[in-house]
Amino acid sequence: MFTALHPPARPDPYLDLDAYDPAADLMVLNLGPQHPSTHGVFRVKLVLDGEVIVKAVSYPGFLHRGVEKLCEKLTYANVTPIFDKNDYIAPMLNEQAVNMAFEKLLGLEVPRRARWLRTLLAEMQRIASHLIAVGTFALDVGGAIGGGASVFMYAFRDRDRVLDLFEELTGCRFHYNTHQVGGNRHDVPPGWDRRVLAEMDAIESALPDYVTLTAANAIFRDRTVGVGVLGRDLALELGLGGPIGRASGVDLDLRRDAPYHCYDEVEVRVPTFTEGDCYARFMVRYHELVESIRLVRQLVQGIPEGPIAALKPTKGPTHVKIKEGQAYVGIESPRGELGTYLIAGGNKGMSPYRLKIRPPSLHALATIPYLLPGNTLSDAIAILGSLDPVMGEVDR
Repeated sequence: MFTALHPPARPDPYLDLDAYDPAADLMVLNLGPQHPSTHGVFRVKLVLDGEVIVKAVSYPGFLHRGVEKLCEKLTYANVTPIFDKNDYIAPMLNEQAVNMAFEKLLGLEVPRRARWLRTLLAEMQRIASHLIAVGTFALDVGGAIGGGASVFMYAFRDRDRVLDLFEELTGCRFHYNTHQVGGNRHDVPPGWDRRVLAEMDAIESALPDYVTLTAANAIFRDRTVGVGVLGRDLALELGLGGPIGRASGVDLDLRRDAPYHCYDEVEVRVPTFTEGDCYARFMVRYHELVESIRLVRQLVQGIPEGPIAALKPTKGPTHVKIKEGQAYVGIESPRGELGTYLIAGGNKGMSPYRLKIRPPSLHALATIPYLLPGNTLSDAIAILGSLDPVMGEVDR
C-alpha cells in the first residue's frame, strides 16, 4: 500500500474547447482504431496541448456483430456458442452467464457436481484472463527496457498451461461451448485433477519473477504510480466493480457478496486498494491471480460425485422452451459484473424475445474522458492498458 502521487483533479469530460486558451496550439490525434495499445479495434480522439491531453473522446463500435439481436433468431441451445466470442479472453464466463439466466427462468436446479465444475472452470479462466492483462500491461508500460517484454512472454507461457488443461477437458483451446442449459457437456477426464494441481504449482512458482520485473522495477513504478487515478465515488457513479473498482476502494465481489455456483462453499478473499491508479489496478489483478490459484487447488480436490447436467439426453438443451418471464443474472467476470438480462417468449418459446448483455468493459471505457485529460500521451497508453478492456463485449 502507498500514497498516490499528485492525483489530478477530476476533469470535465465535456470540456468546452472554445473556452480554452486561444493562444494554445492544440492538436487532434487519433489513437487507434488499429493500434496495439488500444487492446482491440477501438479509437480514441485526443486533443493535445503539446504532450498533455486536454480532452479524450472514445469511439467504440468497430467490432459490432449484433449478438443481442442475433439471439432473437437462435434457439436457447444455439446461443451459447456465439456468446463465447463476446469476451474472447474469458469465454467460459460468457457461457455461464447466459445459461444461468436461462436456468433461472426455467427454475432448473443444476446438479452440484456441475456447479462445482463451473466454479473451478471460472477460476481457471480468471487465471488465464489475468495473465493476459498482466502480461500485455507490462509490455505497454515497460517494453524491453523495463522488463515488460519478459513479463509478456512469461504470462503467455503460463496461460498456455491453462489452455492445455481446457483442451484436454473440452477439445478446444479458445472457444469451448462446454457449458449448456442445466449443466456442462464435458466431464473431468482421468488424471486431469492431478495435472491441474501440477500446472497451478508451475504458475505459482513463476509469480515472484512477475513481481521482480514489475512492482520492484523503478521504470514500471514511474509509469504507473499516481497515473490515471480513479476515485471511489466516480467508480461507483460509472458502475465499476471488478479489479478497477476494487483498486479504487470499492469492496465488492459477486462471488463473495452474492454467491452463485459453489462460491458459498469456499472462502473468497477479495484484495482491495484505495489508490485507484494504474499501479493499484495491476496489483489487484496480481493478487487475484494468487487467490484464484488457491481456489483452484481447493476446488479440483473437492469435486463431488454425481451427474454434470440436469436435462436428460431426450429432453436436452436443444428442446428447451421458455414461454414467458424476465430474469437478470450477474456473475463476477475477470473484468467485473457480467450481466445477462433475458426476456423470454420469442419464436414460440424456442428463442429469447430480447436479450441484453451488461458488459463490464463498456463501463471501464466510460472512465476515459475522466482519466486521460491532464495526463501525457505516454500516460494514456498506461491508463488504457490498466483498464483491461475487451472490445468484443464492448461492441457485442
